Amino acid sequence: LLILISAPGWLIGMLIDGVYRVLAWVVAVMLPPMAIFFPLFTLLEDAGYLPRVAFNMDSAFKKCSACGKQSLTMAMGLGCNAAGVTGCRIIDSPRERYIAIITNAMMPCNGRFPAMITLITLFIAAGSKIASALCLTGVLVIGVAMTFFGSWLLSKTFLKGTPSSFTLELPPFRRPKIGEVLVRSLIDRTLFVLKRAVLVAAPAGLIMWLMANVQLNGQSILAHCSNFLDPVGRVMGLDGVILVAFILGLPANEIVIPIAVMAYTAAGTIVDPSMAELSAILVQNGWTILTAVCTILFSLLHWPCSTTLITIKKETGSMFYTVLSALLPTLFGVTLCILINLVFGVIM
Repeated sequence: LLILISAPGWLIGMLIDGVYRVLAWVVAVMLPPMAIFFPLFTLLEDAGYLPRVAFNMDSAFKKCSACGKQSLTMAMGLGCNAAGVTGCRIIDSPRERYIAIITNAMMPCNGRFPAMITLITLFIAAGSKIASALCLTGVLVIGVAMTFFGSWLLSKTFLKGTPSSFTLELPPFRRPKIGEVLVRSLIDRTLFVLKRAVLVAAPAGLIMWLMANVQLNGQSILAHCSNFLDPVGRVMGLDGVILVAFILGLPANEIVIPIAVMAYTAAGTIVDPSMAELSAILVQNGWTILTAVCTILFSLLHWPCSTTLITIKKETGSMFYTVLSALLPTLFGVTLCILINLVFGVIM
């Protein structure tokens, strides 16, 4: 339509290569996993299975002064951290609810899985599906361990207190109402999360296009930002392009790797290379196993996406807890990446 009305090239670039392409990418990557995960999760909830999980996990969570119901919000975070934060409403104690909210982003959402699986396949598992699955499981175990550690740390600092008692009359197992479950999971969770993601992805696409196409002194704004952050990235075992990709990926984690590829290739818009092409691009730009490991860990432990941050602000009503929710996993991620980079440097 824009071509038919003879719209100028810069307008077509902003609206199609910028806003539309980023928006379509986020929806295409985010929607299918959520449409599968949330109905299955809601079926377990409706069948009466989830209260038993919370009850059995309570003793483990009490050791870090948290609540067994947090295990359910962590599991929901595997679908989407924003939905996991909303699910924290089931926790009665305000202190334990805040702990669950702040640490939820340490569980990787479906937006982070594609990048993790891709990097594991390309650099670590050598194409073996079993090895890839084991490596991804290891990443999840690290996420759970850091969630426990973060919960314990918060209970000793900002959210001091003793764990509340958990008395639960277990409901009977029952046959779930599949039709009702599908509608509830689609409206209350899938569309709720997708709507918030769309609202932030559209303007983010415009900003990314402008940064990639506006030139200053012969370089794009994106290249200038990458060069500025490169020293910090090198200390973490990354580079400036990867850090910029994570920052611009704030609206949705799904676009972190595409942004990095866009910066490496100076394409002006996000592209979708094949696995072989992606591997060649990354290797040509200095990626090693260390780079991949640090990128995977930083993808696991960094600030939540903007949709999750908006949800945290709404659920807590506090800017302090919202900022803390961004700083805590980022601090863990930066520290872990620096340590791994130092250890690798000593060994090599």
